[in-house]
Amino acid sequence: MQIQTGRWSVVLLMPFFVSFCGSPPRGVIILCAGDSITAEAYPHFLQRALNREGPRARVLNYGRSGHTSGEYLSYLLRHRDRLAAERPDFILLELGTNDVRADADDTPTDRFLSQMRDIVAVFRGFRSRSGKPPRILVATIPPVPDGTPFPFTAESVRRVAAEINPAVRALAETEGLPLVDVHGLFVENPTLLPGVHPSPEGYRRLASLWHEALKPHLE
Repeated sequence: MQIQTGRWSVVLLMPFFVSFCGSPPRGVIILCAGDSITAEAYPHFLQRALNREGPRARVLNYGRSGHTSGEYLSYLLRHRDRLAAERPDFILLELGTNDVRADADDTPTDRFLSQMRDIVAVFRGFRSRSGKPPRILVATIPPVPDGTPFPFTAESVRRVAAEINPAVRALAETEGLPLVDVHGLFVENPTLLPGVHPSPEGYRRLASLWHEALKPHLE
């Protein structure tokens, strides 16, 4: 077909121009990092909340069941390129529950804090689709309920409030990270935490807490 005017060439080239030279990519990418409390459910509920209320988002679940802070750091270093290729705008970080176990996973608090700083440093090396470093939000961990069976003990219960969560708060302050009070959610609503893992309703409430923490950064 003979092109009669230059107008058609402009129309045909416009989608290519907008795609590569126009406004920044739409929507946000949220990467959830943590242990089984992340892996099991809350990213699913967070995706549903964002689907209902916006903004347009893709929630990625990179929780790893059973991981301590040290194990997650090793995982992150091994798979850094794959996770970085997701180009997240936000990273939601919650680790520490397995660090208070009374078996071989037991992690001294100073080592826990050092490993969390290393995790944050790796994530800060990522870049979003617009070329910016991701915004990292960090969370305190839930209580370990009294009577939780081994490998959790009374010492695990004590360490959550006395050592691990103060370390997480110190991390948030020194690194300039928004802090999400997951511990407070379950202290105020203990029925949502029947064991070391939340109930289904507990996971939904956890997702809502993360959603509320994200909202000021999504506007």
